Amino acid sequence: MNEEFENEQNPEIEETDEEILDEAIEDDSSVEERSEEDLDEVADTAIEVLRTILAHFDAEGAEINEYEGDDQEIILDVVGGDLAILIGRRGHTLDAIQTLVSNITNRKLGYRYPVTIDVESYKHRQRQKIESLAYSAASRADRQDREVSLRPMNPYERRLVHIALRDDERVETHSVGEEPNRHVVVAPA
Repeated sequence: MNEEFENEQNPEIEETDEEILDEAIEDDSSVEERSEEDLDEVADTAIEVLRTILAHFDAEGAEINEYEGDDQEIILDVVGGDLAILIGRRGHTLDAIQTLVSNITNRKLGYRYPVTIDVESYKHRQRQKIESLAYSAASRADRQDREVSLRPMNPYERRLVHIALRDDERVETHSVGEEPNRHVVVAPA
C-alpha cells in the first residue's frame, strides 16, 4: 500500500503531527501538575501499552521498573534477559517504542504527561553523555562568546539539552532546522 493511499484512507495522518510532537516534547511548559491518582493512571496506562509492545518482541517476561524522573516525567525501565533488540541501532528502535507508548498513552488519557521508556538504563547512560555534551557546549559558547551548534538530535535528546542548560545564566538554547537535521544551538546570553 503506498503512502498516498494510506493518507487518503486515514485523513487524521498529517505531516505536521511530528512537528507538534517535537514542540510538545521540547516545551516543558505544556506539562501541568498532576495528582498522585493521575500519575498512577498515566503509569498504569503506559505499562499496559508497553507490555503489549513487548509481547511483539517476545519480551513479555521482562520486568518493568517504574520511577519518577527529575523533570516531571515517569520513567519505565525494562530490564531482564537479552533486550538489545528493543534498543536497536543507535537507539532507533527504543525511540520508536518511546513514541508509540507516549502517543497511545496520551490519546487514551486525553492529556499529555511525559513518559520515558528505557531499556537496561540505556537512556540513562545516553542522558549522561548528552548532558556532558551540553555543559561542554555551554562553556565553549561562553568562553568564545559565539553560538555553538550541536549535532542533529531526536526530540528527546534536544529536550535533554534544553533541560540541562535552562538554569545556566551564561547561555540560551533553541532548536533550529528540520528533521532529521534539527539540532540545538547554544548561544551566549
